[in-house]
Amino acid sequence: MQPKLHELERYVHDALGVSVKPAPWRGAHKLPPFLRERYRFAQAELLGLNALFVIDANPEEQPPATVRKHMDMLQARQQADLIYVRAQVTAYNRKRLIEQKVPFIVPGNQMYLPMLAIDLREHFRRIREEAPTFSPSTQVVVLHALLRDAGQVLIPAELAPQLGYSAMTMTRAFDELETASIAEATVRGRERCLRFNGDRKEIWEKALPFLRSPASKRLFIRRATGVEGAMRAGLTALARFSMLAPPEYTTFALSREDWKALRQRHKIIEIPTQDPDAIEVEVWWYPPALFAEDGIVDPLSLYLSLKEDHDERTETALEEMMEKFKW
Repeated sequence: MQPKLHELERYVHDALGVSVKPAPWRGAHKLPPFLRERYRFAQAELLGLNALFVIDANPEEQPPATVRKHMDMLQARQQADLIYVRAQVTAYNRKRLIEQKVPFIVPGNQMYLPMLAIDLREHFRRIREEAPTFSPSTQVVVLHALLRDAGQVLIPAELAPQLGYSAMTMTRAFDELETASIAEATVRGRERCLRFNGDRKEIWEKALPFLRSPASKRLFIRRATGVEGAMRAGLTALARFSMLAPPEYTTFALSREDWKALRQRHKIIEIPTQDPDAIEVEVWWYPPALFAEDGIVDPLSLYLSLKEDHDERTETALEEMMEKFKW
Protein backbone atom coordinates (compact mmCIF):
# COMPACT_ATOMS: atom_id res chain seq x y z
CA MET A 1 0.00 0.00 0.00
CA GLN A 2 1.08 3.58 -0.62
CA PRO A 3 1.88 5.66 2.47
CA LYS A 4 -0.20 8.81 2.89
CA LEU A 5 1.54 12.17 3.10
CA HIS A 6 -0.34 13.07 6.28
CA GLU A 7 1.01 9.88 7.91
CA LEU A 8 4.53 10.91 6.92
CA GLU A 9 4.01 14.44 8.27
CA ARG A 10 2.60 13.15 11.58
CA TYR A 11 5.39 10.62 12.09
CA VAL A 12 8.13 13.17 11.41
CA HIS A 13 6.43 15.61 13.79
CA ASP A 14 5.99 13.01 16.54
CA ALA A 15 9.51 11.63 16.17
CA LEU A 16 11.51 14.83 15.63
CA GLY A 17 9.22 17.60 16.86
CA VAL A 18 9.39 19.45 13.53
CA SER A 19 6.77 20.15 10.90
CA VAL A 20 7.22 19.25 7.26
CA LYS A 21 4.91 20.26 4.44
CA PRO A 22 5.64 18.02 1.44
CA ALA A 23 4.66 19.47 -1.92
CA PRO A 24 4.59 17.65 -5.29
CA TRP A 25 7.96 17.63 -7.04
CA ARG A 26 7.74 19.24 -10.46
CA GLY A 27 10.69 17.38 -11.94
CA ALA A 28 9.02 13.97 -12.05
CA HIS A 29 7.96 14.33 -15.70
CA LYS A 30 11.62 14.25 -16.77
CA LEU A 31 12.22 10.80 -15.27
CA PRO A 32 12.14 7.47 -17.12
CA PRO A 33 8.63 5.95 -17.26
CA PHE A 34 9.46 3.02 -14.96
CA LEU A 35 10.46 5.44 -12.16
CA ARG A 36 7.33 7.56 -12.64
CA GLU A 37 5.16 4.44 -12.46
CA ARG A 38 6.87 2.99 -9.39
CA TYR A 39 7.21 6.14 -7.27
CA ARG A 40 5.46 9.32 -6.23
CA PHE A 41 7.59 12.33 -5.30
CA ALA A 42 7.24 15.13 -2.77
CA GLN A 43 9.67 17.86 -1.77
CA ALA A 44 10.03 19.58 1.60
CA GLU A 45 12.52 21.19 3.95
CA LEU A 46 13.55 18.89 6.79
CA LEU A 47 15.93 20.18 9.46
CA GLY A 48 17.71 22.36 6.93
CA LEU A 49 17.79 19.69 4.23
CA ASN A 50 16.22 20.06 0.81
CA ALA A 51 14.53 16.66 1.06
CA LEU A 52 12.97 14.76 -1.83
CA PHE A 53 10.69 12.01 -0.56
CA VAL A 54 10.70 9.06 -2.95
CA ILE A 55 7.42 7.35 -2.11
CA ASP A 56 7.12 3.72 -3.17
CA ALA A 57 3.58 3.32 -4.53
CA ASN A 58 3.87 -0.36 -5.47
CA PRO A 59 2.21 -2.97 -3.20
CA GLU A 60 5.12 -5.39 -3.66
CA GLU A 61 8.50 -4.77 -2.04
CA GLN A 62 11.61 -4.76 -4.18
CA PRO A 63 15.16 -5.78 -3.29
CA PRO A 64 17.07 -3.06 -1.39
CA ALA A 65 19.83 -3.26 -4.02
CA THR A 66 17.28 -2.22 -6.63
CA VAL A 67 16.13 0.66 -4.42
CA ARG A 68 19.75 1.77 -4.13
CA LYS A 69 20.11 1.68 -7.93
CA HIS A 70 16.96 3.76 -8.39
CA MET A 71 18.11 6.29 -5.78
CA ASP A 72 21.43 6.66 -7.56
CA MET A 73 19.60 7.31 -10.84
CA LEU A 74 17.46 9.95 -9.17
CA GLN A 75 20.45 11.54 -7.42
CA ALA A 76 22.08 12.09 -10.81
CA ARG A 77 19.03 14.13 -11.88
CA GLN A 78 18.22 16.00 -8.66
CA GLN A 79 20.47 17.88 -6.25
CA ALA A 80 18.54 17.07 -3.09
CA ASP A 81 18.71 14.71 -0.14
CA LEU A 82 16.71 11.67 -1.24
CA ILE A 83 14.61 9.79 1.32
CA TYR A 84 12.91 6.52 0.41
CA VAL A 85 9.40 6.20 1.92
CA ARG A 86 7.30 3.05 2.11
CA ALA A 87 4.27 2.11 4.23
CA GLN A 88 5.64 -1.31 5.20
CA VAL A 89 9.10 -2.87 4.97
CA THR A 90 10.06 -6.27 6.33
CA ALA A 91 12.72 -6.44 9.02
CA TYR A 92 14.90 -8.31 6.52
CA ASN A 93 14.71 -5.49 3.96
CA ARG A 94 15.06 -2.71 6.54
CA LYS A 95 18.38 -4.18 7.60
CA ARG A 96 19.55 -4.34 4.01
CA LEU A 97 18.39 -0.83 3.20
CA ILE A 98 20.67 0.33 6.02
CA GLU A 99 23.49 -1.81 4.60
CA GLN A 100 22.88 -0.16 1.22
CA LYS A 101 23.01 3.25 2.98
CA VAL A 102 19.56 4.19 1.68
CA PRO A 103 17.93 6.89 3.85
CA PHE A 104 14.35 5.80 4.49
CA ILE A 105 11.20 6.40 6.51
CA VAL A 106 8.53 3.86 7.32
CA PRO A 107 5.83 6.08 8.88
CA GLY A 108 4.96 4.97 12.40
CA ASN A 109 7.76 2.42 12.42
CA GLN A 110 11.30 3.52 11.61
CA MET A 111 13.33 6.46 10.40
CA TYR A 112 16.89 6.06 9.12
CA LEU A 113 18.49 9.35 8.03
CA PRO A 114 22.28 8.93 8.21
CA MET A 115 22.90 12.44 6.82
CA LEU A 116 21.28 13.72 10.05
CA ALA A 117 22.70 10.96 12.28
CA ILE A 118 19.14 9.75 12.95
CA ASP A 119 18.14 6.12 13.44
CA LEU A 120 14.78 5.89 15.22
CA ARG A 121 12.96 2.59 15.47
CA GLU A 122 9.70 0.94 16.51
CA HIS A 123 9.50 2.37 20.04
CA PHE A 124 7.90 5.54 18.66
CA ARG A 125 4.93 3.43 17.61
CA ARG A 126 4.52 2.19 21.17
CA ILE A 127 4.84 5.65 22.72
CA ARG A 128 1.83 7.02 20.86
CA GLU A 129 -1.05 5.03 22.33
CA GLU A 130 -4.16 4.70 20.22
CA ALA A 131 -7.69 4.31 21.54
CA PRO A 132 -8.01 1.57 24.19
CA THR A 133 -8.56 -1.90 22.79
CA PHE A 134 -9.96 -5.09 24.23
CA SER A 135 -7.63 -7.77 25.48
CA PRO A 136 -7.29 -10.77 23.11
CA SER A 137 -9.52 -12.92 25.33
CA THR A 138 -12.27 -10.29 25.35
CA GLN A 139 -12.05 -9.98 21.58
CA VAL A 140 -12.41 -13.76 21.31
CA VAL A 141 -15.61 -13.59 23.39
CA VAL A 142 -17.00 -10.94 21.02
CA LEU A 143 -16.12 -13.05 17.98
CA HIS A 144 -17.70 -16.10 19.62
CA ALA A 145 -20.96 -14.19 20.02
CA LEU A 146 -20.87 -12.87 16.45
CA LEU A 147 -19.85 -16.12 14.76
CA ARG A 148 -21.76 -18.55 16.96
CA ASP A 149 -24.88 -17.26 18.75
CA ALA A 150 -25.24 -13.66 19.84
CA GLY A 151 -28.43 -14.41 21.74
CA GLN A 152 -27.13 -17.04 24.13
CA VAL A 153 -26.35 -16.45 27.80
CA LEU A 154 -22.63 -16.89 28.46
CA ILE A 155 -21.21 -18.31 31.69
CA PRO A 156 -17.45 -18.12 32.41
CA ALA A 157 -17.04 -21.73 33.57
CA GLU A 158 -18.84 -23.05 30.47
CA LEU A 159 -17.25 -20.68 27.97
CA ALA A 160 -13.66 -21.06 29.18
CA PRO A 161 -13.02 -24.63 27.87
CA GLN A 162 -14.67 -23.80 24.55
CA LEU A 163 -12.31 -20.89 23.92
CA GLY A 164 -9.19 -22.23 25.63
CA TYR A 165 -9.01 -19.75 28.50
CA SER A 166 -9.38 -20.01 32.26
CA ALA A 167 -12.65 -19.13 33.98
CA MET A 168 -10.86 -16.22 35.68
CA THR A 169 -9.78 -14.84 32.29
CA MET A 170 -13.36 -15.10 31.05
CA THR A 171 -14.53 -13.20 34.13
CA ARG A 172 -12.11 -10.37 33.30
CA ALA A 173 -13.37 -10.40 29.71
CA PHE A 174 -16.92 -10.07 30.98
CA ASP A 175 -15.80 -7.05 33.04
CA GLU A 176 -14.36 -5.36 29.96
CA LEU A 177 -17.49 -5.94 27.92
CA GLU A 178 -19.76 -4.65 30.66
CA THR A 179 -17.59 -1.56 31.19
CA ALA A 180 -17.78 -0.82 27.45
CA SER A 181 -21.60 -1.18 27.59
CA ILE A 182 -21.52 -3.85 24.91
CA ALA A 183 -22.97 -6.56 27.15
CA GLU A 184 -24.83 -6.86 30.43
CA ALA A 185 -23.85 -9.14 33.30
CA THR A 186 -26.36 -10.67 35.69
CA VAL A 187 -26.23 -13.31 38.43
CA ARG A 188 -28.22 -16.52 38.12
CA GLY A 189 -27.89 -18.65 41.23
CA ARG A 190 -24.15 -18.77 41.89
CA GLU A 191 -23.21 -18.16 38.28
CA ARG A 192 -22.42 -14.83 36.69
CA CYS A 193 -24.00 -14.58 33.25
CA LEU A 194 -23.39 -12.31 30.28
CA ARG A 195 -25.73 -11.37 27.47
CA PHE A 196 -24.86 -9.06 24.58
CA ASN A 197 -27.00 -6.06 23.76
CA GLY A 198 -28.58 -6.00 20.28
CA ASP A 199 -28.29 -8.18 17.22
CA ARG A 200 -25.03 -9.26 15.55
CA LYS A 201 -24.71 -6.15 13.39
CA GLU A 202 -25.28 -3.86 16.37
CA ILE A 203 -22.76 -5.78 18.49
CA TRP A 204 -20.17 -5.53 15.71
CA GLU A 205 -20.64 -1.80 15.27
CA LYS A 206 -20.43 -1.16 19.03
CA ALA A 207 -17.38 -3.37 19.52
CA LEU A 208 -15.43 -2.38 16.40
CA PRO A 209 -13.64 0.65 17.95
CA PHE A 210 -12.28 -1.66 20.67
CA LEU A 211 -11.17 -4.50 18.38
CA ARG A 212 -7.57 -4.90 17.27
CA SER A 213 -5.82 -6.71 14.46
CA PRO A 214 -5.30 -10.31 15.54
CA ALA A 215 -1.84 -10.27 13.95
CA SER A 216 0.90 -9.26 16.39
CA LYS A 217 3.67 -9.93 13.88
CA ARG A 218 4.05 -10.44 10.13
CA LEU A 219 7.13 -11.77 8.38
CA PHE A 220 8.21 -13.60 5.26
CA ILE A 221 10.06 -16.88 5.69
CA ARG A 222 11.29 -19.75 3.57
CA ARG A 223 8.76 -22.55 3.32
CA ALA A 224 8.89 -24.69 6.44
CA THR A 225 7.41 -28.07 7.27
CA GLY A 226 4.50 -27.66 9.64
CA VAL A 227 3.22 -24.35 8.26
CA GLU A 228 1.12 -26.05 5.61
CA GLY A 229 -1.40 -27.15 8.23
CA ALA A 230 -1.92 -23.59 9.45
CA MET A 231 -4.92 -21.48 8.52
CA ARG A 232 -4.85 -19.39 5.35
CA ALA A 233 -5.01 -15.69 6.19
CA GLY A 234 -4.21 -12.24 4.78
CA LEU A 235 -4.71 -11.60 1.08
CA THR A 236 -4.68 -15.36 0.46
CA ALA A 237 -7.86 -15.70 2.53
CA LEU A 238 -9.39 -12.48 1.22
CA ALA A 239 -9.10 -13.84 -2.32
CA ARG A 240 -11.37 -16.72 -1.21
CA PHE A 241 -14.03 -14.33 0.12
CA SER A 242 -13.95 -11.87 -2.79
CA MET A 243 -12.95 -11.29 -6.41
CA LEU A 244 -9.45 -10.22 -5.39
CA ALA A 245 -6.70 -12.02 -7.27
CA PRO A 246 -4.59 -14.16 -4.91
CA PRO A 247 -1.06 -12.90 -4.18
CA GLU A 248 2.02 -14.68 -5.52
CA TYR A 249 2.88 -15.85 -2.00
CA THR A 250 0.65 -17.68 0.50
CA THR A 251 -0.17 -16.19 3.89
CA PHE A 252 -0.56 -18.49 6.90
CA ALA A 253 -1.74 -17.55 10.40
CA LEU A 254 -0.36 -19.20 13.53
CA SER A 255 -1.02 -18.68 17.21
CA ARG A 256 1.92 -17.48 19.31
CA GLU A 257 2.23 -20.95 20.81
CA ASP A 258 2.29 -22.66 17.40
CA TRP A 259 4.80 -20.12 16.10
CA LYS A 260 7.06 -20.78 19.08
CA ALA A 261 6.80 -24.53 18.51
CA LEU A 262 7.57 -24.12 14.81
CA ARG A 263 10.70 -22.11 15.60
CA GLN A 264 11.83 -24.80 18.01
CA ARG A 265 11.37 -27.54 15.38
CA HIS A 266 12.84 -25.71 12.40
CA LYS A 267 15.40 -23.08 11.59
CA ILE A 268 13.34 -20.08 10.48
CA ILE A 269 14.94 -17.82 7.89
CA GLU A 270 13.41 -14.43 7.05
CA ILE A 271 13.59 -13.68 3.33
CA PRO A 272 12.34 -10.97 0.90
CA THR A 273 8.87 -11.21 -0.58
CA GLN A 274 10.34 -11.57 -4.06
CA ASP A 275 11.90 -14.93 -3.23
CA PRO A 276 9.91 -17.60 -5.12
CA ASP A 277 10.06 -19.79 -2.01
CA ALA A 278 8.67 -17.10 0.31
CA ILE A 279 5.55 -17.47 2.43
CA GLU A 280 4.05 -14.90 4.76
CA VAL A 281 3.41 -15.82 8.37
CA GLU A 282 1.10 -13.89 10.65
CA VAL A 283 1.48 -14.57 14.37
CA TRP A 284 -1.92 -14.07 16.03
CA TRP A 285 -2.88 -13.06 19.56
CA TYR A 286 -5.41 -15.90 19.63
CA PRO A 287 -5.56 -19.26 17.77
CA PRO A 288 -6.65 -18.55 14.18
CA ALA A 289 -8.22 -22.02 13.98
CA LEU A 290 -10.71 -21.11 16.70
CA PHE A 291 -13.34 -19.79 14.28
CA ALA A 292 -11.81 -20.94 10.98
CA GLU A 293 -13.65 -23.03 8.41
CA ASP A 294 -12.14 -25.13 5.62
CA GLY A 295 -8.64 -23.99 6.57
CA ILE A 296 -9.52 -20.28 6.14
CA VAL A 297 -9.60 -17.79 9.02
CA ASP A 298 -12.99 -16.31 9.87
CA PRO A 299 -14.04 -13.21 7.90
CA LEU A 300 -14.34 -10.91 10.92
CA SER A 301 -10.80 -11.62 12.16
CA LEU A 302 -9.64 -11.30 8.55
CA TYR A 303 -11.29 -7.89 8.28
CA LEU A 304 -9.60 -6.73 11.47
CA SER A 305 -6.21 -7.95 10.22
CA LEU A 306 -6.47 -6.01 6.94
CA LYS A 307 -8.58 -2.94 7.71
CA GLU A 308 -5.47 -0.74 8.08
CA ASP A 309 -4.27 -1.78 4.60
CA HIS A 310 -5.25 1.27 2.57
CA ASP A 311 -4.57 -0.30 -0.79
CA GLU A 312 -7.66 0.42 -2.92
CA ARG A 313 -7.96 -3.17 -4.13
CA THR A 314 -7.80 -4.53 -0.59
CA GLU A 315 -10.39 -2.02 0.65
CA THR A 316 -12.75 -2.94 -2.20
CA ALA A 317 -12.33 -6.66 -1.51
CA LEU A 318 -12.98 -6.15 2.23
CA GLU A 319 -16.17 -4.23 1.45
CA GLU A 320 -17.29 -7.05 -0.85
CA MET A 321 -16.59 -9.65 1.84
CA MET A 322 -18.45 -7.75 4.55
CA GLU A 323 -21.45 -7.17 2.27
CA LYS A 324 -21.73 -10.94 1.86
CA PHE A 325 -21.42 -11.65 5.58
CA LYS A 326 -24.64 -13.03 7.03
CA TRP A 327 -25.43 -11.11 10.18
